[in-house]
Amino acid sequence: MSVCRNLDKLARTVIELAIKLHFIIWKRRLDTLKEVLKCYDEDPFDYGPADEILVKYQGQKGTMIPILQGIQEAYGYLPRQALEHTAKQLKVPFSRIFGVATFYAQFHLTPRGKNIIRVCQGTACHVRGAAKILAAMKEQLNLEVGGTSEDMKFTLESVACIGACGLAPVMMINNDTFGRLTPDKLADILKEF
Repeated sequence: MSVCRNLDKLARTVIELAIKLHFIIWKRRLDTLKEVLKCYDEDPFDYGPADEILVKYQGQKGTMIPILQGIQEAYGYLPRQALEHTAKQLKVPFSRIFGVATFYAQFHLTPRGKNIIRVCQGTACHVRGAAKILAAMKEQLNLEVGGTSEDMKFTLESVACIGACGLAPVMMINNDTFGRLTPDKLADILKEF
């Protein structure tokens, strides 16, 4: 009899310790989850511009691309938070929004520079030295094609054709076109920005 009582006491003690240990583990997990939720509560992301665009297209069918274009114009790129918010507001899966954003080359998922430099690589520009212009630009900015400067001032892109073949070689910085380029002209042009 006394062996059973001792076993009962031992089993009870082990069970009580297991419950306490289990409680401690779950309490820590709960505390961690609370901290994670605080991050969402304290989300510093400004949803205002995205909301303005969503209100503009509210109730209209087939507006995903114009919505994404507007969001990109507002933020300079498509932030993940804005995409998730858009999916929630449009009541569509995030994967659908993300699929559209990654399908079209016009959309960018990473921050871009204040000034977008597009160096034309079309036939006329190629024949007239576009490769030298692009190489000089990469050297001056210390960037690869598709890269953005650390100060977020410039993003360098190579494009198939700008449509100003008579001015070849050509590049655009934002909406300004620069033609009949030579590598030695680039530094002065960049100073304007």
